[in-house]
Amino acid sequence: MTRSEIASWGRMMRFASFMALLVACGSPAWRLLDGKSLGAWKVTEYGGQGAVTPENGALRVGMGNPLSGIHWSGVECPRTNYEFGLEAMKIDGSDFFCGIIFPVGKESCSFIAGGWGGGVTGLSSVDAMNASENETTTHRSYAKNRWYLFRLRVTPEKIEVWIDKDKVVDLDLSNRHLSVHPSVELACPLGIANFSTTSLFRNVTLKKL
Repeated sequence: MTRSEIASWGRMMRFASFMALLVACGSPAWRLLDGKSLGAWKVTEYGGQGAVTPENGALRVGMGNPLSGIHWSGVECPRTNYEFGLEAMKIDGSDFFCGIIFPVGKESCSFIAGGWGGGVTGLSSVDAMNASENETTTHRSYAKNRWYLFRLRVTPEKIEVWIDKDKVVDLDLSNRHLSVHPSVELACPLGIANFSTTSLFRNVTLKKL
């Protein structure tokens, strides 16, 4: 067996293990974070990152200079036909408190909530344009010390994102080029980040569609 065949077999086995865990949990969504430890997550070494610690059933990601966050190091996750969800709270800071780095087919992308000074919300990047300048860009206010529910759905046709009950992204993927902002490439393919901000994260889940 060649090295490429071995690598391919390894990827297939990791994905099979991932699906087995989904089935074994007896729930439509697999909980990726228990609020007690990092589990299969690792601190992303951005340089200047803040401390990451469990806190009252959530994970506290401290303010970095400027980035902090975690990335998934467990079994390989789906790259399409899935939903990723979490709850996030902004504790302190002036920029995005919730950044989700996620796979889309062969590429990766990121969703930003509260960037560029606290309000910009959208995807980075779409056709080489970041979350402050593409068609997914919106401006929202985020209160401190309040939980927000984020739900992100990826299919071959679309990326959709909800904040609480509001759909904030509905992007048709036909003839689009997706990429991840270079600053968070270290968290690919799946990660959570913040920028010059302290955040809490909890109830991180993934569901295969």
